[in-house]
Amino acid sequence: MRIVTLATQVRVADLERALRFYVETLGFEEEFQFQDFYAGLRAHGTSLHLKRVDETDPSIDYVREGDHLHLYIRVTDIEAAFRELEGKAELVYPITTKPWGDREFTIRDPDGHTIYIGQASPGR
Repeated sequence: MRIVTLATQVRVADLERALRFYVETLGFEEEFQFQDFYAGLRAHGTSLHLKRVDETDPSIDYVREGDHLHLYIRVTDIEAAFRELEGKAELVYPITTKPWGDREFTIRDPDGHTIYIGQASPGR
């Protein structure tokens, strides 16, 4: 088996609002939309699917309480990514250097999903 891509699905309350955030703020491209409840996005070979649901994603509180993540996005320039998103997304944590050397900051999307944005440490 040869895996060519991997997609994760995020449940959202408002599909149009989520599409605007992921396309206009994070730079994903809309790949498809099915009716008014499902959409596929792509960014540099990475796929993300959005599914409109009537109730808040039950994982939001669990992730928030445990300081976990819904999505992790790796970038090549953490400082530029931070400047680009500053004021456009809810900031949870500023840029920090982790014990393993990676630098990360954390934002939330309009539905409350926690998104870590990180840059690998030199040599990784």
